[in-house]
Amino acid sequence: MTVPSPWNAAVARTIIDPLVTLEGPLLPVLHALQNHFGQLPAAAIPLIADALNLSPAEVQGVISFYPFFRTAPVGRHILQVCRAEACQAVGGRELEAQVKQLTGLDYHQTAATGKLTLEPVYCLGNCACGPSLRIDGKVHGRVDAQRAAALIDSLAGDSR
Repeated sequence: MTVPSPWNAAVARTIIDPLVTLEGPLLPVLHALQNHFGQLPAAAIPLIADALNLSPAEVQGVISFYPFFRTAPVGRHILQVCRAEACQAVGGRELEAQVKQLTGLDYHQTAATGKLTLEPVYCLGNCACGPSLRIDGKVHGRVDAQRAAALIDSLAGDSR
């Protein structure tokens, strides 16, 4: 995962401006800003609204509708547990409970160290290999208790 940059309105404008000419630019703008800053801070909403001739409420509505968008900082690592039915049918609920116990986190929480954020995800497209989880964009299938512990332990070696 790349290290996010601190919020800077001038930099945000350089990201937004080339995207305003796209058809349906709001989602590309939101993704680009979040990719750069790691989140969509409240200060971004009026900038986006102004650039796209939308109300701040319209921008906030889209941000709150999609669970991918974040309005708070996240950990250096993002661990997502698949909660879709196919994964649940092969042990997903047990995996979910174990991951919460191992990390000491519930969904949408970030460790006090800033190292890890735990999130639910509702399908990783890995249904034949469930239960699955994703760490920093990499999908892991057929994750049992032992493998989950090893994957979480591997994050402990990150000294950033």
